[in-house]
Amino acid sequence: MKVMRKIIEIDEDLCDGCGQCVPSCAEGAIQVIDGKARLVAEKYCDGLGACLGECPTGALKIVEREAEDFDEHAVEEYLKTLAASTPQPAPTLACGCPSAQVQTFGPPAMGVCKPLEPKDRVSALTHWPVKVKLVPPTAPFLKQADLLVLADCGPIAYPTVHTDLMPGKVVLIGCPKFDNVPEYIAKFAEIFQKADIKSVTTVIMEVPCCAGLAYIVEQGMAKAGKRIPHEQVVLSTRGDILSREKLAA
Repeated sequence: MKVMRKIIEIDEDLCDGCGQCVPSCAEGAIQVIDGKARLVAEKYCDGLGACLGECPTGALKIVEREAEDFDEHAVEEYLKTLAASTPQPAPTLACGCPSAQVQTFGPPAMGVCKPLEPKDRVSALTHWPVKVKLVPPTAPFLKQADLLVLADCGPIAYPTVHTDLMPGKVVLIGCPKFDNVPEYIAKFAEIFQKADIKSVTTVIMEVPCCAGLAYIVEQGMAKAGKRIPHEQVVLSTRGDILSREKLAA
């Protein structure tokens, strides 16, 4: 039955899929699906807004609209089903974010991680600084550059970043989870306005909150009124390339 009541609303454009809102919803009404926080069913949301303070991007808000009435009995049954069907996760840090899930990898197969040959020990880095926050939009190395925008964890996970990804590119690194998203969007907008960037390759990890980096770059382009060729590379936590995708230019 539909009634006029308060209920959560999620702005998908602002949501980076970090999952911090999920554990704060005692009714389980919010889950991360396809990289975005989503309302599973209207009847599971009590409209009290316990999840609001957990969202770092401001994607959640309480609105008053016609919605299915909150059903406490249905929530109880849903939580039982959820608990029965969900395998016990590995321990996580207090925030409950998928990116904080503790994992232990076995040793690599013999011969997989061999010492680099001398020819491969040369850094492909051509400039400094590299943090998005520190690079001035007027830096000369940005002029007509091919940008490589790396999530902070990427260079640690991917063993041959200097030989496979960095050659010929200007590197900027940042974290969409812990850094200031509006500040980064403004910084990229200014870079795109002033530096005549030729292309962007965004490298992110497979964890949901990392997807926000491509969003930041895209929003920076939109704010600057630019459309620049943009490729997204997704890495696994073990450093394998899971996908490469050309984003709409």
